[in-house]
Amino acid sequence: MKTIKTIQKTITLLSFSLLSVLSSANALASQADDIEITEPFAREVPPGAPASASFMTLENISDAPIKIISAQSAVSKVVELHTHTNDNGVMRMRQIPFIEVPANGMAFLKPGGLHIMLIEPINPIKQGQTVSVTLTFEDGSQKQVDMPVKSFMSKMGQMNGHSKVAE
Repeated sequence: MKTIKTIQKTITLLSFSLLSVLSSANALASQADDIEITEPFAREVPPGAPASASFMTLENISDAPIKIISAQSAVSKVVELHTHTNDNGVMRMRQIPFIEVPANGMAFLKPGGLHIMLIEPINPIKQGQTVSVTLTFEDGSQKQVDMPVKSFMSKMGQMNGHSKVAE
C-alpha cells in the first residue's frame, strides 16, 4: 500500500515538473522569434551620399504587439528608425523611438513611410552587395536581417525622362 502511494506521488511530481518545463519553454520564446521578415532590401547610394535606407515587411505571429526599439549595421556609423510626416504639404523624415508591429499583424517599411536609415555609410553601398541589419526588440532579443542592395537611381532617371543613370 505504501508503495502505491509513493508511485502516485512520484507520478504527480513528474506531471507538475513536465508542466513547469513546458510553460517555461513558452516563456523563453523571444519577440525576435515571433517576427517574420520578408522582402528586405537596402537602397544603393552613390559615393559620398550621406545616407541610405533599408526596407522590409515585418509580420508578427504573436498575440501581442512587438516593438523594434533600435537597429545596428556595420555598413554605417549611425542607424536610426525613421518615418515620413506631412508638414504642411512637405514630406519630411524624422527619427522615431520605435516601430510597432501589431499583434497578428504586419508593418511595412517602404520608401515614403517607415524605414531604417543608414547614416554616414562607411563605404559606398552598391547594388549587388548584401547588407546586414540587426534589429533589437523591446525584450532585448535581436534578429539579423541580410538584405540585397537595390538601385533606385536608374528608375529615378527614367521617371525624370532621363536615360539610364547607373547600373
